Amino acid sequence: MGNQVKRVVVTGASSGIGAATVRRFSERGWQTVAVARRADRLADLAAETGAHVIVCDVTDEAQVDRMAAEVAATGGADALVNNAGGALGVDSVEYSSNADWRQMFEVNVIGLRTVTAALLPVLRDAARSHGWASILNVTSTAGHDAYPGGGGYNAAKFAAHAVTDVLRLELAGEPIRVMELAPGLVHTEEFTLNRVRGDAEAVARTYADVIPLSAEDVARVLVGAFEQPPHVNQDLIILR
Repeated sequence: MGNQVKRVVVTGASSGIGAATVRRFSERGWQTVAVARRADRLADLAAETGAHVIVCDVTDEAQVDRMAAEVAATGGADALVNNAGGALGVDSVEYSSNADWRQMFEVNVIGLRTVTAALLPVLRDAARSHGWASILNVTSTAGHDAYPGGGGYNAAKFAAHAVTDVLRLELAGEPIRVMELAPGLVHTEEFTLNRVRGDAEAVARTYADVIPLSAEDVARVLVGAFEQPPHVNQDLIILR
């Protein structure tokens, strides 16, 4: 890409893997657009990294459309990281909540599709100007291996994996690569705490006697996938 400055949109950027990814891209000389719901967290990230921040709930189509328009109006984007996601509950399929399942599908699957569809015209513009563009969807090993108590999250992440594969086939022939990063156990400040509804003891048990990945570990691998030559497509990276 020569000396052209690269610009990337990262969703779910207010904490965890998303925030670490914005920091890593910024360190590597990319312009970053950090997208999340929490304005205060985004303001702190902007002050730290210089990111352009956009408050947006990926489950709200109107907000996503406004976000995509702002990205286009402020310099476009060569790359998209669909990172927004989350898990709710550890109950069995029998006793879990449909409301939890709906929320997980809204953010992990439908939100991913909404953001991708809204930003594909922006990415195509970048590909015409610069020769290529890239999309990476952050899924999970939960989208490849099921486990008891994972029901809704497994289903949502298996779906996100399927959407990624379909998108890659549909964009075949266009200079837009589609990648997937599926991390295993990652210790972040909020993910498991949200999943177990604030039960700190349950969080401690989750990480007992293991060495989990950090958000920074995931960010290093993620950004590295974007920095490969344009013809190198890491279709699926499983990280443990």
